[in-house]
Amino acid sequence: MRRTWTGFGGQPKPGPAIPSPNIWNWPEIYEVENRAQDADGALWSALGEETGGWAGLDVVDIGCGDGFHLPRFAEDAASVAGVEPHPPLVARARERCAGDPRISVHTGGAEELPLPDASADLLHARTAYFFGPGCEPGLAEAERVLRPGGTLVVVDLDFTARPYGNWLRADLPRYDPPAVDRFFAGQGFALRRVLSTWRFAERAELEEVLRIEFSKGTARTAIADVAGLTIRVGYRVHTRRRPTGLVLP
Repeated sequence: MRRTWTGFGGQPKPGPAIPSPNIWNWPEIYEVENRAQDADGALWSALGEETGGWAGLDVVDIGCGDGFHLPRFAEDAASVAGVEPHPPLVARARERCAGDPRISVHTGGAEELPLPDASADLLHARTAYFFGPGCEPGLAEAERVLRPGGTLVVVDLDFTARPYGNWLRADLPRYDPPAVDRFFAGQGFALRRVLSTWRFAERAELEEVLRIEFSKGTARTAIADVAGLTIRVGYRVHTRRRPTGLVLP
């Protein structure tokens, strides 16, 4: 999963984009990972249920990487805009989505979305930027771009769900799951936890993915922990809807 951290408290740095060590360095292996994720459809089902779906709506995918999820949204949406700070990934996303006039891909970051005010109905960010305290500028920018009644959905990994969460905590020991949950709750988000399955076609692919996601030692542990071709991975789905009118105290 895409993730970049400072050394203190697992908080994202503000300002210029910080390299994602997995997809920025190994986009082909990350493509394998994307294909393996959510093999049972549990996460996509939860997204539809928590947001009300996106049929006929204008969708923005923040931190879209090389655009893997854009065609999926475009199956139902009126338009889909991907926003990604890393130019090589922007180029890959545009190549992936070429020929679909409903999809556009823009170079930019979560704190300065290259989109007009009140231009989107659904903003989606999956394991990108919105990791907890420190992401307030991106939350404010999302409010600017959302139409009244629109929804921001933040999908991140669940550090409390075994076994993937164990490996995450081994590499990020300062990450505080309860503190992150409290942060999003304090920002007005609802929370739903989802347990999904990653399924790989070959053992070698599974091991390659674990090696780009974790340190060498943790990757060895993870590979030893997994006997077959599937991994159970927990997610947190945070949703917040922009009010449609004046909110009184």
